[in-house]
Amino acid sequence: MSAGSSAEEDPPDDLASFVVFSNPGPFEFSESLQHVEAGQSKAKLKHRLLSAWNNLKYGGWSLKSKPRLSKSAPVWLLGRTYSLSSEGEREQFRQVFSSLLWLTYRRKFAPLSGSSLTSDCGWGCMLRSAQMLLAQGLHTHTMPEGWTWSGARHQIRDDLEVGSPRSGPGVSSRQWRRRSEGSILESVEDREERTHRRLVAMFGDTPSAPFSIHQLVELGKPLGKRAGDWYGPSTAALILREAVAASNLTDLTVYVAQDCTVYVEDVMRRCGGSQSEGNTSVIILVPIRLGGDSLNPAYIECVKKLLQLKCCIGVMGGEPKHSLYFVGFQGEKLLYLDPHVCHSTVDVCKDRFPLESFHCKAARKVSFHRMDPSCTLGFYTRDRKDFDSLRADVTRALTSSNHTYPIFTFVEGSREKESGQEWLTTDTIANIPDKHRSRGRKKPDDMDGFVLL
Repeated sequence: MSAGSSAEEDPPDDLASFVVFSNPGPFEFSESLQHVEAGQSKAKLKHRLLSAWNNLKYGGWSLKSKPRLSKSAPVWLLGRTYSLSSEGEREQFRQVFSSLLWLTYRRKFAPLSGSSLTSDCGWGCMLRSAQMLLAQGLHTHTMPEGWTWSGARHQIRDDLEVGSPRSGPGVSSRQWRRRSEGSILESVEDREERTHRRLVAMFGDTPSAPFSIHQLVELGKPLGKRAGDWYGPSTAALILREAVAASNLTDLTVYVAQDCTVYVEDVMRRCGGSQSEGNTSVIILVPIRLGGDSLNPAYIECVKKLLQLKCCIGVMGGEPKHSLYFVGFQGEKLLYLDPHVCHSTVDVCKDRFPLESFHCKAARKVSFHRMDPSCTLGFYTRDRKDFDSLRADVTRALTSSNHTYPIFTFVEGSREKESGQEWLTTDTIANIPDKHRSRGRKKPDDMDGFVLL
């Protein structure tokens, strides 16, 4: 149900209260008609109530105070560190953070295939987190290092939140709010800005966009998922792999690790196979589970070390039943982008569609201890040589502690050659020691086929 929907709109089928009755006889027709009208009134009332609830829950209203970042501790953001006590680095952090693509719940888009849903409010947060992780991979793949969005340079305030646009000479704050971010591009008009806009359009909420919510839902059907279902992080990883394979990107592919193991030959083959072949960049996704019902604190330092690597493009995970896209940390708090805000759908087919709702203005944080143990790690490698460096850096991070079992490993050889196909299922558990398994309990639905560590 979309937030802010008009009360006069017809209720979606999945929320309607249907009345089932037999074929009316001569004296039953008027009574049956009354049943239908009563059912429609009830459905419209339910539609209004849920619409109001979505407005309150996802429409941007928040009773929580915004967490502030500390100036006394360094902050890590996707492999780079910033000292917020320095005004220059603080501004650089703002620009980099607000340049990240923020993909959230949307309302009033074309109905999703096989349903009448025109919003993903309440169920699509993991797919939105997956979109953000993929968007960061594409940003790393297509944009020059150090690039920041031009709109991010128009920020003020010194409370370590990403502020509002700064009014220029002779321009009122109201005029600034009315101006589309596309107008900023009119004065820039450079290749990077146009590439950035094309990248955003790839995630537009339209069936034709290669990484839209429509496309991801469609690709989830062979995995037993449909619109309105809960998607776990390993299922989302498989959907991203299929989405990139189905797109027109010829120099980028996705590898999904199985059983917490990255097979070196399988990744190398995706990078081009030999030095004479053209390079193909690879996004490596590693679904893991860092504990049983809750996060094992022993793995917090390892997650920190991975987020300090430049090859890391983030983590799609979150709190239990509340997906978030983790992009860094400060102290014992994770930094994240939150998809749980509902925006109106933007027509990305227009030449200069507005970009405001695709970029976040405030960095938020959550304690590591509230992190759901189910998550998927993301890494980007540009070519074979880059993968060698990635493998060395990640291995050092994974083996930095002698007191924990590595959360995943690199293994020589090819699993695909042994099995004859890529990993297609999400409901298998690897052969691991019994002491790591939960005894006498049914595996929770949200475990999503992870290896327990």
